[in-house]
Amino acid sequence: MRSSHRPDRIDTAFDGTQLVADAGLLLPATLIGRLGLRELVDRHVGLGRAPGRANAGDKVASLVLSALAGGDCIDDANALRAGGTDAVLGFRARAASTLGTFLRSFGLGHVRQLDHVSRELLGRAFAAGAGPGDGPLTIDIDSTVCETYGLAKQGASGFTYTRVRGYHPLLAVAAGTGDVLHARLREGRAGTIRGAAHFLRETVGRVRSAGAGGALVVRADSGFYAHDVVAACRALDVRFSITARFFGRRLRTLVEAIPGDAWAPIPYWIEGGADVAEIAYTPFRGRGGATAVPVRLIVRRVRPKAGSQLALFTLYDYHPFITDREGDMLALEADHRRHAEVENAIRDLKHGMGLNHLPSGRFAANAAWLAVQVMAHNLARWTARLGLGAGIVTAKTLRRRLFSLVGRLTRSARRLTLHLPARWPWAVGWTNALARLRAIPLLA
Repeated sequence: MRSSHRPDRIDTAFDGTQLVADAGLLLPATLIGRLGLRELVDRHVGLGRAPGRANAGDKVASLVLSALAGGDCIDDANALRAGGTDAVLGFRARAASTLGTFLRSFGLGHVRQLDHVSRELLGRAFAAGAGPGDGPLTIDIDSTVCETYGLAKQGASGFTYTRVRGYHPLLAVAAGTGDVLHARLREGRAGTIRGAAHFLRETVGRVRSAGAGGALVVRADSGFYAHDVVAACRALDVRFSITARFFGRRLRTLVEAIPGDAWAPIPYWIEGGADVAEIAYTPFRGRGGATAVPVRLIVRRVRPKAGSQLALFTLYDYHPFITDREGDMLALEADHRRHAEVENAIRDLKHGMGLNHLPSGRFAANAAWLAVQVMAHNLARWTARLGLGAGIVTAKTLRRRLFSLVGRLTRSARRLTLHLPARWPWAVGWTNALARLRAIPLLA
């Protein structure tokens, strides 16, 4: 085209049957095939006589690939049916109306079946090289609020602790990789601690069965500061690092009585603004009985910024946490602060995938949607790790560089060729990733 041609002089026609809008989905579609996702769904998810029972594997794969392409609602899956996309995906993507019927066919028991698929998929990905092997693994437990609007959604009509309507799911995330190891949807009014101990036991069982053979550490914020959670960690032989609630007079008295020479300074944006100290402490004396065991209480104190309202009322702001881990106090305190990185995975689930929008009025359908978004999130991370050898890469970056490629299919000598844009800046990485993913042994 000559540079003198103006955009308003270009004629248009939607007639490209061999064009593929998101041709880069060949990468995650290859990984889905190698890990046998569709076969796992067909084997383990049985919807009985429900209208959406047929071809469950194709439907879950359609929802997963739609999320990877940027779809955040059911209708967006129709984009996968355009042009020659089915040749890239390896199956015919299902229509959005069919996918909506499929999700509405789920009951809570069927969601557990989908959880089992996610568990098996995690084990296969770990076996392919995406897991920690016999190395240590840190698990960050957290919850988040998925805001909804109106009163029509089951389980979301009540107010959450943030005073908005929505759901309050639990999430377990692998530190350092951002993989979501487990997820459980809960109604919005559920307290943070509700079901946390059982969720922790399920998470540890999942990672152990997936092949994680090394030492496990659980990190959590003060919402999970409870005897049941600590008891579950001890029963599972899992080390813990949990922020303590600093409301009780007993704990505050102990912390404020720490002598001045026990505090060790740490790097902070204000010179001399933060210190760390440690004392022995026995939490949950009233609840624990014989299981109330002394732990290490590590405290970070922060001097409030001069002129702030907090500086008017206190000399220091204290941040304590309990742990049964061995090691240097300063190293453990720095590691505990890295629990905040779990928010990056939650943000990627919400804004990189489709968790910011729970599409159905039925609770079980939304629980299935959560499971699908977790699978899509993990497949994006595994595509980067197994294909590119990269660490944490956000869904937005992967979509821009790898997935949202325009392609054109041609056939010659009974073989399809996918033509991708010339001079694509990340062409070498894309090609290498495809070769590595195709080298993974085929599982079914």
